[in-house]
Amino acid sequence: MFHVAALKFGRSRRKLLISFPFFQALDMIRGRNALLLMDSSLEGQFENEDATKLVDLASKCLQNEAKDRPDTKFLLSSVAPLQKQKEVASHVLMGLPKNTVILPTLLSPLGKACSRMDLEAVHEILLKTGYRDDEGKENELSFQEWTQPVQEMLNIKKLGDVAFRDKDFKNAIECYSELVVMMTTVPSATVFARRSFSYLMTEQVELALRDAMQAQACIPEWPTAFYMQALALSKLGMETDANDMLNDGAAFDAKRQQQQSSWRC
Repeated sequence: MFHVAALKFGRSRRKLLISFPFFQALDMIRGRNALLLMDSSLEGQFENEDATKLVDLASKCLQNEAKDRPDTKFLLSSVAPLQKQKEVASHVLMGLPKNTVILPTLLSPLGKACSRMDLEAVHEILLKTGYRDDEGKENELSFQEWTQPVQEMLNIKKLGDVAFRDKDFKNAIECYSELVVMMTTVPSATVFARRSFSYLMTEQVELALRDAMQAQACIPEWPTAFYMQALALSKLGMETDANDMLNDGAAFDAKRQQQQSSWRC
């Protein structure tokens, strides 16, 4: 399972990407040619020196200790000089028609709750949604309950879910963190989204943003991941970027609804 480290910045949220197996990331980065680690879609877009700087930033973000990882402001200031391309409109990046306009009225209930910073409503919606957006991964695990490691994983997940339901966010973070370590082959976007919200509720906003981005890495077009990023960015005082994330989430919501309508036809 490959993950993506996405360093986002600026109003257009342009991205610099590196792909790697999540659990082997640091070992792969050490001593490797930076260009060999970069996403193939970015070939020829960065000089060797810039690519090396980007890989160095990614390795810092993957340090085990939080104190060794850079904060958002440091990342923004470090990445900005590496971006030499012109802005690309959001509708081009997402394959949407040029005349598509995202209106606040098109936001889903979760999007509306995030736009209002209604954390109580966000919590209720995350509970109600459960794990149904994880594309059958939860069901896949249930068929393996007879294996001891997976049974232990499911038990920890249950403890985390109960803590999350009861708004015991400190214990929810502990359980979900243990679960993330165990789920190296079947990462869960929902677990990252729930831990992101838990971090938000315990005033660990930068960690909340990082987990929301991890949720997006699991399911790239998942509206919930964008809405959770919007919440964290708003808490960080980055209102323009938060609004852009809300628009992106609404765009993917609309795209999903269009796909579902076409399937029914």
